[in-house]
Amino acid sequence: MWVVKIGGSLMADPALPEWLDLLAKLGGGRVTIVCGGGGLADEVRRTQALWQFNDLAAHNMAVLAMVQTGYQLHAMNPALQLAASKAEIAGVLHKGRAAIWLPFELQRDAPDARTNWDATSDTIALDLAHELNAERLVVIKSCEIDRSQTLAQLGAAGVLDESFQGGARGAAFPIEVMAKHELPRMRALLLGGLRDLDG
Repeated sequence: MWVVKIGGSLMADPALPEWLDLLAKLGGGRVTIVCGGGGLADEVRRTQALWQFNDLAAHNMAVLAMVQTGYQLHAMNPALQLAASKAEIAGVLHKGRAAIWLPFELQRDAPDARTNWDATSDTIALDLAHELNAERLVVIKSCEIDRSQTLAQLGAAGVLDESFQGGARGAAFPIEVMAKHELPRMRALLLGGLRDLDG
């Protein structure tokens, strides 16, 4: 099973439908999509900065932003099936479909290590990959990705969030960070022919 995180910055990007089509066609039975919160999460940040309310409330609001973008992706490509829990993810994959995770279960009544902005949807996707014993995590970004950089360097550059490197250390699965224009690379990865693509 693979976890594929689609960055929130792609939620209004012309490349998004092609990514969804690829994951629906080649990801059936093995891909679970985690959505970034996009502009909805940005609005949570803006509102928190304005009113100075606590990170617990902001976390719960940002989780709902991820839920909303999940509904968006499903509306754009109904072949991708919604799953509101880890048990539902297993059911979707068992039916041979690709899943979109609606992370309602991440809402909290009290603060914990994840109820802050150091851990964004990048780290949430990484956590899910650990919990589901994923075979691979792929993080799709709208920006260019320097393949010579480590995950720590990508975090320092702001490409990944501050908590990601700590969670990635010792991961039992490969982690791939891709730019939005690398659709052919993702297709080759799903088809098992990435070695040929890399030459």
